[in-house]
Order: sequence, then C-alpha cells, then structure tokens
Amino acid sequence: MTGLGDRLKEARMAKGYTLSDLQSITKIQKRYLSGIENEDYTMMPGSFYVRAFIKQYADAVGLDADEMLALYKESPESALPDEEEQQIASTNLSRRNSGKRSNQLNEVMPKIIVALFIIVILLVLWFLTLNNPSKKQELNVGTDEQIKVEDQQKQGDGKTSGNDVQDKTSDNDAVDDTDDTDTDADKDQDQTEQSLTHVNVAGENSTYSLTGTEKFTLEIRTNGDSWIGVRDRAGEERMPKPRGADTFGAGDSIELDVSDTDYVRIRVGRTASTEIYVNGELLEYASDRTTQNIIIEKEQ
Repeated sequence: MTGLGDRLKEARMAKGYTLSDLQSITKIQKRYLSGIENEDYTMMPGSFYVRAFIKQYADAVGLDADEMLALYKESPESALPDEEEQQIASTNLSRRNSGKRSNQLNEVMPKIIVALFIIVILLVLWFLTLNNPSKKQELNVGTDEQIKVEDQQKQGDGKTSGNDVQDKTSDNDAVDDTDDTDTDADKDQDQTEQSLTHVNVAGENSTYSLTGTEKFTLEIRTNGDSWIGVRDRAGEERMPKPRGADTFGAGDSIELDVSDTDYVRIRVGRTASTEIYVNGELLEYASDRTTQNIIIEKEQ
C-alpha cells in the first residue's frame, strides 16, 4: 500500500462527500472509486483509465493530481495489464514492418496536395469559361440596338403596335432567364469539395487538415470501452456537460458541432473501439497506437 487510497479517502471525507456524491461529480462509477481508495485496480479496464480516474478524483477533492499519480507509480499495480503489453508489443512489431510504407506515404502526400490544388484551379477556369461575361455583353448590346430602332419607328409612326410591346417583353424575359441561369452557375462555382488529409504523426499526436468546407461537425461512436475527450485550441473541453470527458461503452455515440473553432484535439483511449466521423466522413487512423490524440485543423 502506498497511502494513495487513504489520502484520497481522507480528502473526500473532509469535503463531506460520499462515494455517491463523488460519482455524480466525476462521472466515475462508484466501484472504480472504491477500488482506488482500497488500491485495488483489478476491476479497472487498463492502466490508462486508472491514471485518468485518479487525476479526476484528486481534482474533485482538492488534492494535487501530479502528487497522487506519483504515489500510484510507486505501486506494483502501476504496470500495464498483460493485454495492453501484448497490444503494445504487437504495435511495435507492426510499426517496424510498416516503416517503409509510412515513409513512402509521407513522400507522396505533398505531391497529392499539389495535384489537388491544380485540379481546383482547372475547375475554376472551366466555370469561368462557361460563364464568359462577353456573351452577356453581346446579348445586352443587341437588346439596346433593337430598343433604339423601335423607338425611332415609334417616333416616325406616332404609335407603337401591340406586337412590338409583346416582342420587347419576350426579349426582356429572355435576358432575365439568362441572368437566373448565371446566378445558379455562380452558386455552383462557390461550392468546393471537402478534403480531410493526414499531415503527420508525432508521438501520440496525429494531425489532419480539413479543407473545402465551412461546416465542422464530429460524430464519435464506440463499440467497446474507450476514453473520449474533445478540446479546442484554448484547451476548453467541448464534450457537453454534465458528462464531459468520460469513458464510453459499446454502442455509445455523440455528435458535436464545432464550426465555431478551427482546431480540435480528440483524446482517444482505445482506437480499436472508436470511430470518428468528420462532417460524415470516416477518419482513418494514421498511427497504430492504442491511445492517441487526433488533431484536426480546419483551413479558412
């Protein structure tokens, strides 16, 4: 025993909290809280969750989270469970086997980005060609000349026939229809295609670039236990209260609209159990890490 459980329990009782009160505050199940106080971590889903729960417990009762985590590291239970050790060993082996493939992808990625820019430029030129302003000018000039001729005939004859009025109305309607078509084409020109591109991997951080859209929504689904937290550039937690950052179970999902920011960091405790959709598009993990940070930056 390291004294960690006793320290936490004494601080809880000094605050006047029961385990039920603490469960409501931290959203951690009571059996996990009791296990931490007894320094019995056998029922925990993994060492990552033990550290996360200890930090939340310490913050809730006013203790130094780093000091409590240091006490936990002194305990023999701080070692990773066998399942996680096997998974990490497997990940290291897979990373060695796929090292060359990752390097090749990093070399090709800049070329792909350049090619996408070229395609966008060609599409813009194509739309501009379809909506050539000179055609509108020719149509307007022809209409003006016709009106002048009809005005001269009106002055010579002293009256305008009903057929002439009908012809003018038809010509004006044709011009209006052309303007409506041009407006629809302009709207189509303003629309660009969304692109979610992997940029790099640095330790636990995998960075992605989101371009071609003003919309920025996230949908996170889990088919097993996984710790989920979402923060913006200012470090503010974007998961809705009262749940906040928490452990998700099989069948859980959440949707977030983060269009008011251009940066999010998604903390994923177990990638094998977690799917992330960005504006409806499934994000493909670029790293084999079990626990990692997914960083998405939206280009303006």
